[in-house]
Amino acid sequence: MNREPSTSTRLSGTELDVVVVGAGIAGLYALHKFRSQGLTVRVLEAGAGVGGVWYWNRYPGARCDVESVDYSYSFDDDLQQEWNWSEKYAAQPEILAYLQHVAERFDLYRDIEFGTRVTDIELDVPTLRWTVRADTGLELSARFVVLATGPLSNANTPAIPGLESFAGQVLHTSTWPHAGVDLAGQRVGVIGTGSSGIQAIPHLAAAAERLTVFQRSANYSVPAGNTALDDETRRRQKAGYPQRRRLSMHSGGGSPHLAHEKSALELSDAERRAAYEERWKLGGVLFSKTFPDQLSDPAANETARLFWEEKVRAVIDDPEVARVLIPRDHPIGTKRICTDTGYYQTYNRDNVELVDLKAAPIDRIDATGVHTTARHYPLDTLVLATGFDAMTGSVARMNIVGRDGVTLNEAWREGPKTYLGLGVTGFPNLFPLTGPGSPSVLANMVLHSELHVDWVADAIAYLDAGGATALEARPEAVADWVAECSERAAGTLMTQANSWYLGANIEGKPRVFMPFCGGFGVYGQIIADVAAADYKGFDVIVA
Repeated sequence: MNREPSTSTRLSGTELDVVVVGAGIAGLYALHKFRSQGLTVRVLEAGAGVGGVWYWNRYPGARCDVESVDYSYSFDDDLQQEWNWSEKYAAQPEILAYLQHVAERFDLYRDIEFGTRVTDIELDVPTLRWTVRADTGLELSARFVVLATGPLSNANTPAIPGLESFAGQVLHTSTWPHAGVDLAGQRVGVIGTGSSGIQAIPHLAAAAERLTVFQRSANYSVPAGNTALDDETRRRQKAGYPQRRRLSMHSGGGSPHLAHEKSALELSDAERRAAYEERWKLGGVLFSKTFPDQLSDPAANETARLFWEEKVRAVIDDPEVARVLIPRDHPIGTKRICTDTGYYQTYNRDNVELVDLKAAPIDRIDATGVHTTARHYPLDTLVLATGFDAMTGSVARMNIVGRDGVTLNEAWREGPKTYLGLGVTGFPNLFPLTGPGSPSVLANMVLHSELHVDWVADAIAYLDAGGATALEARPEAVADWVAECSERAAGTLMTQANSWYLGANIEGKPRVFMPFCGGFGVYGQIIADVAAADYKGFDVIVA
């Protein structure tokens, strides 16, 4: 039975081994894993149910861009065999139902406190325990704190003059009303053409009387090629899970699809085109990984861009609309390639208008609609598809205080600084998951979450076996890792885009390339080697 538990439930016991912040993909697995080790665990979740980003993001068209069979937990084979995905790329309701099933199946609800937003996490230096406080008045003490807040969970609402004066309804894709929205007969405007905008726009166009799309920056999107999964396909997928997972864990992005063995430039035009066609059929974000040099060699990247442009121009009727929709400011794949269903074809509809904000920026919003520097657009509903303060935004909302009274926000004033994405100097036994300094959003987040949780669980077992109290990243290890992440990014084309990987979508945020871009499999080997070397780069503290 799927359910969203009452927020009134309160759990007993305030002295714990682990507090986990967030009941999304990582938080649910963390609860199961730590509890299976005999640790006392509590999960604190701001929402009224499990699911994390899939609890909140209910906008029309919300769908994963990793194949369903791969975007699923690998830790329990019975779970893999019993769950049946209905589509190649699952939509939000199905992913949420899956996570609710996991919570039920492993009896996780009893250790989750819903409707509880963490406000303060403070280190008691003499005991090296953390005091965790929430907006409900709840206060807990824990040996370890695990931040499973997710890299994409803090909504970005742009500071547009007059936004608060708009008389119609304002919706953000990341906090879409759970009951849905009736847009029939309405003039709808949407600001933003990133992933959520590209997924939502075809649905908004079909529902509204008129849709005006305000495009700030054009993005690359590849059709999902989504299909229903039949019983034979599911049987074949389940039988092949062991090999599929092995390939995924050693891959660049946490899926079993490997890049071509040769450079894009080594092949003939016909051979290269055939490879791109194959990836186009596969659909979505993996188009950027067709060739191993696609994100490092500008000439190789250009072959992918030209193929993509040809495909997109072929489905847009108006050449001027196509011109506006085709990016010219970054190499393809240096911002996350979006995954769509009929996005570009939507601009062929009579009730859809595209507004190029580079040509005529938004000047202000008033009660009746949006004013650009060129004209006024009357609207009844305004949709903000403006994304997230990614990677660090959710952590920044909490007052996390470590040694010497230094807050995490102060420690990260010039950009996030971690060792392996798992340790922060001055914050012993505080473990951020799937955030800066790790592959994060460049990898399959389900397998990434399992990788991180397993590493933290092993670290706790290591401390307990040796009678130690805490693990804390050494300053020199943090500095070296930050430098390595920066050097790896500089060796690619990724830094040529003003992307949210760099924090470029948030005014005043330091421009630092936050993910580790050396590949998911490479990263997994690095952190395994550190653990095998008695947690090299960490101080093992015995109180």
